[in-house]
Parts: sequence; structure tokens; C-alpha cells
Amino acid sequence: VRVHSFLEKTKNYQRKQIVDEVQGASKEKEILRKRVNSLIRRRRLTEVQKLVKNEEIKPWGRDAQAKILKTLSWLNVIVQLGSRLLELLTETAYVQPPIDQSGDSPLDVRPAFRHKFKTISRGPGQKIKKRYGVIECDPLIRSGLDKSAKHMMIPYVPMLVPPKKWKGYDKGGYLFLPSYVMRTHGSRKQQEALKGVNVKNMRKVFEALDTLGSTKWRVNNKVLAVVESIWVSGGNIAGLVDRNDIPIPEKPYSEDSTEIQEWKWSVRKANKVNRERHSQRCDTELKLSVARKMENEEGFYYPHNLDFRGRAYPMHPHLNHLSSDLCRGVLEFAEGRPLGRSGLHWLKIHLANLYAGGVEKLSHDGRLAFVDNHLDEIFDSAENPINGNRWWLTAEDPFQCLAACMNLSEALKSTSPHSMISYLPIHQ
Repeated sequence: VRVHSFLEKTKNYQRKQIVDEVQGASKEKEILRKRVNSLIRRRRLTEVQKLVKNEEIKPWGRDAQAKILKTLSWLNVIVQLGSRLLELLTETAYVQPPIDQSGDSPLDVRPAFRHKFKTISRGPGQKIKKRYGVIECDPLIRSGLDKSAKHMMIPYVPMLVPPKKWKGYDKGGYLFLPSYVMRTHGSRKQQEALKGVNVKNMRKVFEALDTLGSTKWRVNNKVLAVVESIWVSGGNIAGLVDRNDIPIPEKPYSEDSTEIQEWKWSVRKANKVNRERHSQRCDTELKLSVARKMENEEGFYYPHNLDFRGRAYPMHPHLNHLSSDLCRGVLEFAEGRPLGRSGLHWLKIHLANLYAGGVEKLSHDGRLAFVDNHLDEIFDSAENPINGNRWWLTAEDPFQCLAACMNLSEALKSTSPHSMISYLPIHQ
């Protein structure tokens, strides 16, 4: 009995050792796999190649090795192609600043991009420094990029065809771009909850989103022309941001600590204002860039989805009808409707509401009287919005007010105001 129990213990011990060895090998294999994947993501190709050539990679098998080698070869191609493109860019791109150049002086032509080395410490207060190669662009290029959004890629632009009807969590919206019925911001719980809901229970929601997405819009070219004229002139009116930065105060020659401190605060304040203006300029440029792309289109559509509260929003974030006064003034319905008998009445009330300043709190009769008393200013705003009296600029929503002035002026000057086709949206 003792011999039998001893042999059983020996067998169990040997089995345990074998299991531990297998588990240890699998753990090492998994750790190595994660390490290689991490290095590939960080483009550390040299270290990956060393690991692939090492004997420790053998337990992965031929298929895994072939897959890694294929990935490495493709990454090498990408790196070499990118390096060559950067080399061509630095060799062929030049900038010629027009300022401070006379006809007799030689042209100041300099490279638009330069390759330089910079020594940067890894962290604040650390003595260990590392040398990096960087591509620097000319200050003239940088200033041009700051003032324009033409170089920006906007994937989720309005669609020229009606969006796909929603039929599931990720089935609907854009034809080719990833589209989801709700914005989960990466929350797996919300994603799983939505995927688990029966499609029949979501039918009403899908129909509502399809109705919003099938609404056809277009650009109001008259209002857009006014916006472009103001923007080219420097902005700073009608709610548009000033296109110029405020000057940074110069350092005083005095050594008085109070003056120095006041100067530092003024510099911080100026930099803060300039950063805010830069952000607003970028936002305006993005909106206008989309409007320029769509201004000659017959119409376009906005696929909609929901936020986590169930509110519907266009998936395109910049130029849409739920955005700022600029966007709402520039957009109009592509399919118009006759004003009808009561349409002219409500158009005047809508114009008074947009003018605001307390007018929107008057009774309907009071708002109608306000519009009738300012018909001359309304006609002037519609016919000559830039060089006229600019009455529309005194409204709280100037661009929407301008669009309403143009619409009302056209209706009142027509032979049959009630049958005039209106494309003006009424935002609540």
C-alpha cells in the first residue's frame, strides 16, 4: 500500500510539473506575442526583427512567423515610401514671401520645409536628453495654415443622396463610412445594450431618424456671399470672430516689479484671447469650407443619430441646421412651399423673433407692427446688406435675420405674395 501511494504521488507530481511547464510556456508565448504587437504598433521594426530571428519565437509556429514577417515587410514599405515622400517634399517645396521685396532685390526663395535635429529632454527636470529629427515648416506656411481650413479632411460631410435607412445598431446612415444609431463614445455597456434591443422596439426611432435624414437642404447663396464678403474683410461683425490677433504688449524698460507683473498678466491675457480667436477662426473656416463645397449642389442630406439621452443630431458636426446663427442663416430647404394665406403673417412674426431685443416678447400684433414699421430697413438689408444701413446687424441672430429679410422682401415685392415659394426654415 505504501509503495502504491508513493508511486501515485510521484505520478501526480510529474503531471503537475508537466502542466506547469505547459502553462509557463503558454504565458511566455502570450507575453512575447503582446510585446511584438506593441512594438509593431510603435513602429519599432528593428526590435521586432531581432525577436523574430530569436529562437524564442519558434513556439509560435510557421503561420505566426509568416504573418509577422509579412507585417514587417509591409511596414518597411510604408516607412520607405513615407521617407521618400518627405524627401521629395523638402527638395521641391519652396516659398517666396512677397513682403519686403522690391523689384531690384533678388527673390527671397527659401525651402518651405526643413529637416532639423532637436535635443529634447524626456521629462521636466530630467538630465537625460534625446536627439530627434523633425520636419519644420516655414513661418509663412504655418501662418497660412492657421488662417485656412482647406488642408483639413472632413470625412462625415453632408450626403448628395439620401442616407441609408436605419435597420440596426450599425446599419444605416452613411453608405460607406461607419455609422451607429447612437453615440456611445466607446462605452461597451451602451453598445451591448443597444445591440440587445429588439429591432421591432426601435422601429419608431429608426423612422424618426430616417425622416430627419431624408430632409433635403441646400446653401443659401445670397447669405453665403454676404458671409464671405465680411470674412474676407476681416470679420469682427455679425458674430464672426476677428481674423487678426491682438498685439502682444512689449516688455517695459522699467525694472519696477509691479509694472513687470502687470506686463506679464497682460501678455497672458493677450495670448489667451489670441488662442480663443484662433480656435473660433478654425471653426468658422470649417463651416465655410463645407458651405463652399456644397454651394453649387442642388441639395444634400444630413444623416442623423442619437445621443445617450435620445436626442437626434446630424452626424456632420460643422455646417448643420442645429449649429450657430451662421450655419442656420446659410442653410435653407431645397424643396420650397408656397407661403399660403397665413404664411406671410407668420414670416413677419418669425422675423421679429429673430430680431429679438425684447421684440420677441411682444404680442403677435406688436411684432407685426414692429415689422411693418421697419419695412424700409428690411428692404435695404435685403438689397444692400454690406453697403447699406445694415439694420440686420442689430439683430441678435443677424444672419438668420438677413435671410428672413431677403425672403420677406421677395414676397412683398412679388405680384402674389401668398403664392411665392419660400425655402426658409423656421428654427425654434
